[in-house]
Amino acid sequence: MNKLYLLLCLLGLACTYGQSQQDKQLEKKLDELLSSKFSKSEPGCEILVAKKGEIVYKKAFGSANLELNVPIQPEMVFKLGSITKQFTAVAILQLVEQGKISLQDSLQKFVADFPSNSKTITIENLLTHTSGIKDYMQIDYQERNLERRDFDPKELIDLFKNVPLEFEPGTKYKYSNSGYFLLGYIIEKVSGKSYKTYVEENILKPLDLNHIYFDTSNTLIPNRVSGYRKEGTAFKNADYWSMTIAYAAGELISNVEDLFKWNRGLYSYKILKKQTLEKAFVPFKLKDGSATEYGYGWILKNVNGIKSIEHGGAITGFLANEIYYPEEDVFVAALFNCECAPKDELSVDIASLALGKTFQNEVKVDAALLNEYIGTYTLSINTKRTITIKKENEHLIAEISGQGTVPLIFQSDTKFQFKNILGAECEFIKENGKVTKFNVSQNGNFEWKKKQ
Repeated sequence: MNKLYLLLCLLGLACTYGQSQQDKQLEKKLDELLSSKFSKSEPGCEILVAKKGEIVYKKAFGSANLELNVPIQPEMVFKLGSITKQFTAVAILQLVEQGKISLQDSLQKFVADFPSNSKTITIENLLTHTSGIKDYMQIDYQERNLERRDFDPKELIDLFKNVPLEFEPGTKYKYSNSGYFLLGYIIEKVSGKSYKTYVEENILKPLDLNHIYFDTSNTLIPNRVSGYRKEGTAFKNADYWSMTIAYAAGELISNVEDLFKWNRGLYSYKILKKQTLEKAFVPFKLKDGSATEYGYGWILKNVNGIKSIEHGGAITGFLANEIYYPEEDVFVAALFNCECAPKDELSVDIASLALGKTFQNEVKVDAALLNEYIGTYTLSINTKRTITIKKENEHLIAEISGQGTVPLIFQSDTKFQFKNILGAECEFIKENGKVTKFNVSQNGNFEWKKKQ
């Protein structure tokens, strides 16, 4: 998790809204937070906060194009990455409402040559990341730079369809872009239209989402922001990817206001019935009865009694987050044009300010006990992955292999969370008076053993 916070400040560009005193205080706090993180000469962000259906904050910070020195403005559009999965899920649910498919239909009904090994993979499995199909973006293909090629959907499906299942469908949750790529292809087979045409005609146009586009490199798209990555202290242009690779798993681009319109449009029930949409927001249950944190296209969380319906996105050069708190009717959208942006930390900080609530309450732990937790831990199912617990200013921090450092927030002497990583419950375990491991519970249980 990137901790290289950016220092210089830029006055955010904003629209003016009728604001209460409380909203003015929120604006001030968000301005201070965001201007301390993003410089006008570096990649930045576009942020929106809405309450009770009204936008109370919409501003942009940083540069949309480092080579041309163009500042980001609030109407500019960013790659959404996996937020696209919401649109794919809604398209599938529309076809279910029309009686053209069933959630219990098998994948092989639409992709006849997809191997099953006598295992039934349902559309619902694809929607909920419980299919067992390996993520096609995590496969080591023999051909180099495959992501730069344009593919038609079936051509890419043929590249990953014969990879063995990672588990029996419905028995585990494991996030897999493959499921949503396949869903896009199913939409085409059932509707007789391209995925792009179907989504435009049945979702974007009915909801007047005029600033959500399909991201193709040779199409002129108004106000499209450039994306970046970071090597050491230097910014680099994002690596080129053909968006045919992302397809129904991550092809869309948008600005923050159209993401807000998307959220409101869902609750207008113009494109889906109320009862259908509500089913999308129910955590899927595995065959053993345990619940995941995923519905149909949305991540569903309950942290300290605060319920959220959300999804993030990460794609070459960009990060995105979209979070809705239904009980408070608060919506937050955050778009970033660098892979290095502190998306998770900022999303939690922005939401905490907007809600006026704290997601992570911390208790003080005796210094001697903290010392017992210091050390290096390896993941039991993959010993190449390590977390080193260190002490810094009377607090513990975790150095996560390949992901930087993050503070530990204790809820008791043994139980803790990683700062601004919500939904992951962790606990140090002692055996025979010595700390031997800590366990992490988040869509499964993971054991990290201490090197003795």
